[in-house]
Amino acid sequence: MQKRAFIAGLMATTMLVATPVLAAEWDGPTTGPEAAEGKSIVVVAGDLKNGGILGVTNGVEEAAEKIGWDVRILDGAGSIQGRTAAIGQALALKADGIIINGFDAVEQQAALEGVAAAGIPMVAWHSGPKIGCDAPGGIFANVSTDAMSVSEVAARWALDDGGEDVGVVIFTDSTYQIAIDKADRLKETVEAAGGTVLEYVDTPIADTSTRMGPLTTSLLQKYGDSWTHALAINDLYFDFMGPSLAAAGLSPEQGPQAGSAGDGSEAAFQRIRSNGYQAITVAEPLNLQGWQLVDELNRAVQGEACSGYVTSPALVTTEGLAKMGDSNAFDPDIPYREAYSEIWGK
Repeated sequence: MQKRAFIAGLMATTMLVATPVLAAEWDGPTTGPEAAEGKSIVVVAGDLKNGGILGVTNGVEEAAEKIGWDVRILDGAGSIQGRTAAIGQALALKADGIIINGFDAVEQQAALEGVAAAGIPMVAWHSGPKIGCDAPGGIFANVSTDAMSVSEVAARWALDDGGEDVGVVIFTDSTYQIAIDKADRLKETVEAAGGTVLEYVDTPIADTSTRMGPLTTSLLQKYGDSWTHALAINDLYFDFMGPSLAAAGLSPEQGPQAGSAGDGSEAAFQRIRSNGYQAITVAEPLNLQGWQLVDELNRAVQGEACSGYVTSPALVTTEGLAKMGDSNAFDPDIPYREAYSEIWGK
């Protein structure tokens, strides 16, 4: 297998975490309404076991403290029923605004229609394929990186790393439209470049702790050495793959090289840093996106326009992390806290 290398010709919007990320100019909003006073908001989290959702939630809490709002976190705990119940609880709390964090708006269409009917502004993180302003489901703004670009970066890494003999297994979760779209783009990118997609595996993110071990063993038996790379739409899949690879007698260098098209969880950073059965992740600036959600909600509650800002992802590699100190999160060294604080008059 070729030595892991950075992808040549990545799109300009993608930051490479190959060296410490230096301070850069802020490319987000510089104007907007000052802080609305005395607001109470609710974050409805799809599943706080998901590192991406947790990272965004932490950013929301940090930003809410700065803007001076009360925030309540409700955990959908990885189930459709749990998320429906959490939205109902948010309605009962008569929140001034709701943040939909990490689940598909289509899944909860009826519940979100109730929120919209109550006149409660909603913003979201990863609520569907449409990024930015006026997302479906009555959502004022859907905050995300460009999910298709994220998939392309991960797929091109696998192609570059695997060379002519690359054989890819893709993991996704059809519960979420965005997960299907990301996985489809992974498949299209690999195949368009002449790579082989061995299998397209649809397995729920919420069940990875019980499913990924047996799945990994089964796929190893089925494909053997032809399985060179595993690509997933979320880091959580690789939380539970390593033990099965180790049980099969495969070292991190020998087994399928794992790369995630999102989100850059703390656990993923630790695996990449320690050569622990994950080679790369395409990370989002989760903390920054938490701040952006609060800013978009501040605009929504005051009847102002959505900012339309879209953040850039980063390809995170072992080599890059070795030069970045002990941090296990992608938090770009740009002055987003200062920028949002200035907009809010804080």
